[in-house]
Amino acid sequence: MTRPRLRHIAFVVRDAEEMAGFYTSRFGMELFHTDPDGSHFVTDGYLNLALIQQRLDGDVPTGFNHFGFQVDAVEPYLDSLEPRPALRGGDRPFAEYRAIDPEGNWFDLSAHGFLPPGAGEA
Repeated sequence: MTRPRLRHIAFVVRDAEEMAGFYTSRFGMELFHTDPDGSHFVTDGYLNLALIQQRLDGDVPTGFNHFGFQVDAVEPYLDSLEPRPALRGGDRPFAEYRAIDPEGNWFDLSAHGFLPPGAGEA
């Protein structure tokens, strides 16, 4: 089994489109996905940055939200982490499981990677 790799960092932002424009124009990142809720996802070709659109009710503050590991298989981690990682719901094509570290930081576990299917993930 290969070592898990950090592949994804997520921030909640007030204007995801503006933030995506900043990272694509200033740093040459590529926009590879936009969610119906307005969240934008950019990549440098290896590490992905999720710019999660803050909802109008503002229930989640802006700033750092979570990070994600790409792993060969999720199953070995399901019984070794406390609390046990939870399957993420919905039609999410990536980030299959959500877990939490000892200090309460959220992280995702994905065997499929962090780009949507067909987006060139190696």
